[in-house]
Amino acid sequence: MQQQTFSQRVIKLARSVPSGRVTTYGDLARAAGAPPMAARSITGILAKGFDEGVTDIPFHRIVYANGKIWVNEKYRKERMRLYKKEGIQVDEKDKIVNFQEIRI
Repeated sequence: MQQQTFSQRVIKLARSVPSGRVTTYGDLARAAGAPPMAARSITGILAKGFDEGVTDIPFHRIVYANGKIWVNEKYRKERMRLYKKEGIQVDEKDKIVNFQEIRI
């Protein structure tokens, strides 16, 4: 059996984050076998995977190490809808309210 690449492991792990839970870029990097500094590559890996047809990546469940979400005006309405649907509370400063409790 062929061993998965780091990118393949990252995508698989990202896709496995359950509804109502979050993880961080660093958590994904470590779980995929890299040091925390590899967190900087996670967004690019996931974006490339999406561009290559992996369209079920729950980007909204991957947050910064301090619980802050990545959001811009283009995606704000949709992301907030997804958080609400999954019972994830986000405060006015775009941080997960109960971050440590729902982090995997």
